[in-house]
Amino acid sequence: MSKKSRTRGHFEFVADSKQPIDSIKKAGSEILGSIFAGFLLLTFSAPTVQSQDDLRLGEVLKPVISAHEGTVTVAVKHLATGVSFLHNADEPMPTASLIKFPIMIAAYQQATDGTLDLSSVVELKETDKVPGSGILTSHFSSGLKFPLRDAIRLMIAYSDNTATNIVLDRISLRATSELMSAWGYPHTRLHSKVYLQASSIAPDRSEKFGLGSTTANEMIRLLSQLDKQELVSADASRQMYEHLLACQDKPRLGKSLPRGTKVAIKTGSVSAARNGAGIIESPSGHIAICVLTAKNKDQRWEDDNAAELLCAEIARLTYEYFNPADLPETNQLPRELTQGASGELVEALQRTIRKHLPASRLSVDGDFGPATRQAVIAFQRIQNLPPTGIVTAETWKALGPLIQTDEEKPVDPEIVNKESLPQTPADSITGPPFVTANAWAIGEAKTGRILWHDKGDERRDFASTTKTMTAWLILREANKEPQLLDEIISISSAADRTGGSTSGLKAGERIPVRDLIYGLLLPSGNDAAVALAEFAGPRFAAERGSPDSQKPVARFVAEMNRTADQLGMKQTHYSNPHGLPDKSHLSTAADQVLLTAKVMQDERFRDYVQSRQHAVRVQGPGGTTRTVVWKNGNELLKIAGYTGVKTGTTDAAGSCLISVGNHLEDELIVVVLGCSSNESRYVDTRNLFRWSWQQRGHKN
Repeated sequence: MSKKSRTRGHFEFVADSKQPIDSIKKAGSEILGSIFAGFLLLTFSAPTVQSQDDLRLGEVLKPVISAHEGTVTVAVKHLATGVSFLHNADEPMPTASLIKFPIMIAAYQQATDGTLDLSSVVELKETDKVPGSGILTSHFSSGLKFPLRDAIRLMIAYSDNTATNIVLDRISLRATSELMSAWGYPHTRLHSKVYLQASSIAPDRSEKFGLGSTTANEMIRLLSQLDKQELVSADASRQMYEHLLACQDKPRLGKSLPRGTKVAIKTGSVSAARNGAGIIESPSGHIAICVLTAKNKDQRWEDDNAAELLCAEIARLTYEYFNPADLPETNQLPRELTQGASGELVEALQRTIRKHLPASRLSVDGDFGPATRQAVIAFQRIQNLPPTGIVTAETWKALGPLIQTDEEKPVDPEIVNKESLPQTPADSITGPPFVTANAWAIGEAKTGRILWHDKGDERRDFASTTKTMTAWLILREANKEPQLLDEIISISSAADRTGGSTSGLKAGERIPVRDLIYGLLLPSGNDAAVALAEFAGPRFAAERGSPDSQKPVARFVAEMNRTADQLGMKQTHYSNPHGLPDKSHLSTAADQVLLTAKVMQDERFRDYVQSRQHAVRVQGPGGTTRTVVWKNGNELLKIAGYTGVKTGTTDAAGSCLISVGNHLEDELIVVVLGCSSNESRYVDTRNLFRWSWQQRGHKN
């Protein structure tokens, strides 16, 4: 599609010109065909006058884009009217998992060409499994067999990395980039398999962009073709659109949209880049949106990450621009529901069916399971509708107004306003401060003696605070053999593939032990934890009775448990050196106080955990070198008086923190586990330190 644009500052406002020809069929000489096509392109690409709608949309979106701390490119298009807005939309950007959308396109193109059978069966092998997003690696055993089409669904719906590589094995690694290039998308490129950068077919681009690259404009063009059912074929477009509708990361664009709004989306996320591209179904017509970000200041993995909020805000502003509050009601019915759906709309459905069919005793749990399906079928039969169990437009109409809350009786405002609501007794002014932590413990730094705690003996997940023990075992060995710190570790593929927080080192890169400990503790590198365990594991005795007991990491973990037992950490068991969730990987706040008191006696350990940043040159395969800079994630180190120790965050553990603080030569240890957020763990910790020192008689 030919376009002309004009630039105002960093923003471009674009209007469509007519596209008189979709493609030039090859006839005779390819050269003559190319010349003729070029002639047509120039002939029908005359500049167009910008509409006021284009300009006004830009004025709405510019302020939120300009306020973001990071690189942002945006493309927006109202597909029914052609009203568009572009901001640096032709600048190539990292895709992260957004490249899985073009991978899906390449697969469906091959299926349409007859060179790929989407119903063919693939088998999950242990060697296929890679970390990161998805469900195959963590939830399914090798040997699982399923259709290739289901692998594509997992790749899109759950952004499954293992499924993606399985698809790539079938279509070839080069297929996506070659197809995009042939179609006129020069910047949409896939560089390697996921989490396997050594497979890169474009090393320089991998270094610059990571997994893949694209532009916001190219994504919008693909989405526009998809919406018109011109992407590969009409049937393929419909199937691919259904895959995008199944994506579980709808909040990236849909977080602030009206409830029930359909969003066909694919997202991508790495630390410094958060992306979202999709089609929003709105009353005024479908809207295609692509927001690509990079070099973001906020790189937290939280729901309120600035780039993710930016994507949602751009989607909201765009939706409201094309669907103002005074837009006439369209009487649009809720979206179609079927078994497997969940959420508030399902709750409203369950309440409403229960009103029509009191004998069904249907529970209101928000999950569209077999019981809800049977109730829907019963209702449909009463209404002489096809008993499909699927809530279609006809079923919604028959149900009538939905019951949105459990309060079905009329409410008298006068009664409500006079109602006296119960209260619990007033908070006591004695005792420790209120905190969000599910468990905490405070102890003396010199002895490890517990002074106060709340659920300090309760066994819990403790995330990357695990690495306190990992680092201690390495430094303990270095105290026996100082030259150990100068030995060189080569990062293994297993270490490189470890999911979660990372030091960013790659398979084959070489680094001294003394520097790798910084990569373990400052950015909380799970890859560094595995590499150090592989290195030091052979030094330790194997655990008897375990089938993997002779493996280096297993021997290292066995030593972690032996050391914990020697230190009196009776409620602690380690299953790995990094802290990723495992049902048997548990500890207590009190045990972590005990360990911290021991390790902080080592001056070298103290130096590591209170380092704010560290840079090192690592050597790659073939003699190449690069500089890696690690920043300490512990925000307390910005405040005088705090000297470490370790952060930790997983979904299972919540936000955790081990800290050492000193006030008037009174050094204490505070451990908080299961805080409500990363920010809360610092507030909780500071409150507990302040309260502790007050209890110990400090006046200021």
